[in-house]
Amino acid sequence: MNLLSILSNIGLPDIFDIFFISIVVYQLYVWFWGTKAFKALIGIVVLSGIFVLAKSFGLFLTTWVLQVLWQVFVILLIILFQKEIRLMLERFNPLKTMGFKKSSTVDVWGPGFAEWAFDAAKKRIGAIIIFERTDLVFDLITKGIAMECDPQPEILNSIFYKESPLHDGASLISNGRILKTSCYLPLSKREDLPQEWGTRHRAALALAEQCDAWVMVISEERGEVSFAVDKEIKKVKDKEELFTLLENAVIGSKEPDTDINDEIKLWLTRRYPVKLAVFALVFILWLVFAGQQNFEKKINLPLTFKNIPAGLMVLRPVDNNISITCRGLRKDVSMLNENNVIPSIDLLSLSPGTFIYNITQGDLILPNDRVNVVNISPSKIELILKKGSESMRQSVN
Repeated sequence: MNLLSILSNIGLPDIFDIFFISIVVYQLYVWFWGTKAFKALIGIVVLSGIFVLAKSFGLFLTTWVLQVLWQVFVILLIILFQKEIRLMLERFNPLKTMGFKKSSTVDVWGPGFAEWAFDAAKKRIGAIIIFERTDLVFDLITKGIAMECDPQPEILNSIFYKESPLHDGASLISNGRILKTSCYLPLSKREDLPQEWGTRHRAALALAEQCDAWVMVISEERGEVSFAVDKEIKKVKDKEELFTLLENAVIGSKEPDTDINDEIKLWLTRRYPVKLAVFALVFILWLVFAGQQNFEKKINLPLTFKNIPAGLMVLRPVDNNISITCRGLRKDVSMLNENNVIPSIDLLSLSPGTFIYNITQGDLILPNDRVNVVNISPSKIELILKKGSESMRQSVN
């Protein structure tokens, strides 16, 4: 495979193809990093690489075994990682961002809530509270007791007091109102979490991994207040910082206006080593599989004549340039150029006069027979042959 020829024929659709898959692969990496599903994905990538190498070097038995196992792998992946697959599809769902968010009165209850949170941490009262944002969390939590009230300190104390029957579980706050309490959350399966994190932190992180909800955790062991956001847990230093986080959590759709160029620059520079590695991997895979892609290429060529009878010269066509479109595998078509494709019309059997000549693939000398010519323009030319001197004939050629 001539890699230089393939690279020289990369078009805008190919560039879009590479960048789109790179973004998808990077997003999958971000979502599944540190989970068991990520380790499985790494194993699949390694096996895929072995399969490509085995096929390239003609290892028949290895290729056959991997082809058989591949079918089993697909079924196992669907069974073992159906939750992760569902999560991936939900995150790609564009409809979840089409709703409208109601305004919240965080300025009214926020300061009292922040005061209560640090007071509860000081008294070593454990709590976990979910702040619902764009994604609905009802499908991700189980059980729970429905209620609707403001998150006032007195109500929160009655919920999370150690002797309360409601304290064992999480409370859900949506649009500044407590909608549910004593809810059970899934636990994170990540294996890179600190040993000191208990059930509350793992439950908060698991929910934050599956949706855009922010989850506040009050640790009764260490007396700390922290927030689970996306794939991280951030410790909150004081009440002022907590109130700021509450504003961002409840009114999460309102972000400061930023310049589009700054947004693009920030996206490109954030975690750029990982993004470069993903792009390089996708680009290498594209090179490996691009050679097997059906491809078309248009070439402009000068038309030549051979076996011109003695004493004749070609008066027409004056403009002897033609354009041909070839189709085949990219690894074959990308190597075609004006040096290895020769259009040559045989005039041996012609006599003086005017002729309409149909140009076909048989008039083209191609480097191999794996390439098909799908279009020749013009497909017909007018030939005018006239008797002339040898010198005139040679000057025409």
